Amino acid sequence: MAQPQCVVYDGGIAHPIDASPAEALAEARRRGGMLWIGLTAPTDDDVHELAEVLHLERLGVATALRTHQRSKLERFGDHLYVVVQPSQYDDTTETVQCREVDLFVGADFFVVISGDGAVDVDRLRALLDEHPDIAARGPLGVLWGTFEYVTRGYRDVMDGIEHDIDEIEEELFGEDEGVSRRIFALQREVIDLRHATAPLPAIMDRLEHYVALRTPNGEAPGYRELADRARYIDARVAAFRETLDNALTIHATLVDQRRNDQMSEMTRRSIEQNDQVKKISSWAAIGFAPTLVAGIYGMNFQHMPELAWPWGYPFALGLMAAVSAGLYVVFKKKDWL
Repeated sequence: MAQPQCVVYDGGIAHPIDASPAEALAEARRRGGMLWIGLTAPTDDDVHELAEVLHLERLGVATALRTHQRSKLERFGDHLYVVVQPSQYDDTTETVQCREVDLFVGADFFVVISGDGAVDVDRLRALLDEHPDIAARGPLGVLWGTFEYVTRGYRDVMDGIEHDIDEIEEELFGEDEGVSRRIFALQREVIDLRHATAPLPAIMDRLEHYVALRTPNGEAPGYRELADRARYIDARVAAFRETLDNALTIHATLVDQRRNDQMSEMTRRSIEQNDQVKKISSWAAIGFAPTLVAGIYGMNFQHMPELAWPWGYPFALGLMAAVSAGLYVVFKKKDWL
């Protein structure tokens, strides 16, 4: 079995111990304190061996060995199994990174398992060193501190997403049609964040009730505060998704409107071009009539009608004028001129 990190807490004071989990647990119970255990990227056998030492329920262990779980709270026997998802936001790539952490909470032990090693379990334990009063409250106090750390981390994530949504809203009325890809990509990240945050209000409510039953005054104000924060986080993330849905719809409408405007402009230009063609064709026909008459009478033949007629020339001019005038009237009625 890979050697886990074992720290015994006695009255909030940390005592790192280089021993097996069984020996560390015995030492914690001898001191009347709590054992904190951290496992990073363990194998299935590592988890099963630790479960035997702590007498964890098999169903809970089997659940912990499944990856890609949402935030959840389960009670197995006399211990709790909790999945939390600390998150970070990369503003450069506009991606939310949700990492799974499995927790086993017993009467005198607290186990942190980072299955893929992406979460620094030392950072979670450092919270206890920075705030000894949390460790002094036992495993349920440490669980509160863990949720306090995780939920406060969501604040930076939500601020980053909100900043990018503000940028998207400014880009909506621009000419960049690629903003739809940005909206869709950010929407997927918000959905992933929602998977991590949506179960939190129910989890906090259950924990508040669970802890209240185990306190002398029957209250758990710390968990009540976490429940309120969880509801705020869930509502804000849900609002992000709704805003992005609306932004995507608005952008699609704006794109359609621009395309309709372009089509209208193309249609208007086409109509103008048709009008110009009609006018040019009409004047060409009007000008062609006199040319045709002049061309016929300009042919050098001896035997042509009206060559010896005194009124031949005026007749030809009148014919040209009459044909041109007639064509003008016809085209004018057809609204070609």
